[in-house]
Amino acid sequence: MPAQKAKRAVRIAKSSPVAITGKLRIIGGIWRRRQLPVIDAEGLRPTTDRVRETLFNWLQTDLAGSRCLDLFAGSGALGLEAASRGASDVVLVEKSPAIAQMLAHNIKQLEASQVKLLHQDALLYLQSQNSSADLDVDIVFLDPPYQSALLQPVIAALRLGTGTKVYLEAKKGDDVAIPDNWLLLKDKVAGQIHYRLYEISN
Repeated sequence: MPAQKAKRAVRIAKSSPVAITGKLRIIGGIWRRRQLPVIDAEGLRPTTDRVRETLFNWLQTDLAGSRCLDLFAGSGALGLEAASRGASDVVLVEKSPAIAQMLAHNIKQLEASQVKLLHQDALLYLQSQNSSADLDVDIVFLDPPYQSALLQPVIAALRLGTGTKVYLEAKKGDDVAIPDNWLLLKDKVAGQIHYRLYEISN
C-alpha cells in the first residue's frame, strides 16, 4: 500500500483545541449508525448521506477486500464509510492539522485498524510515490474543498492501473478536464454537487 512509503503520520491527540460543531453518521456496514464528531474548520464539507448512499450503492460489488485512497479525507465520510462496508485497506490523506487530529480521534474510537491516516498534502503525497508504477489501489476518492484549484493538478498527478475506480465530487458547473482513459460509469447531480464515478481503461 502507498501508506507504507509515507513518512508522515498523525499522532492521536488526547484532546482537541477546536470546536465540535456537528456529527458524521456512518450509514452502512459494521459501524452503521455510529456517529462521529466533526469540527468547525474552513472548507470542511462532509459528503451528505444522500450522496454517500448513492455512491456506495454504485460501489457495492467493489468494496469487499478493496484498497481505497481518500486524497482529501476531510470528515472521513468517504474513507470511513468504505472501511465500514468491507474495504480491507483505507488510506486517508489530510493536510489540515486540526482536521487530521479529529480523524485520528475518530479512527481510534472505531478501532479501525484497516484505516491509515497521513497528515500530508494530497499533491505532495502523490509526487512522493514511485512515479514509475501505478498506485496500488482499487478505489480513489477525490472530493477537495470547492474553489480550491486542487482537483485538476491531482488528477494530472494520479497514476492508476486499469480497472481502478475513481469517485469525483465537485461543484456543479466546475470545468474539470478528465483524462481520455477515464471511462464514465455513473453521473449525477444533487443540488449544487456534481458527482461521478469513473473506471480507468487501457
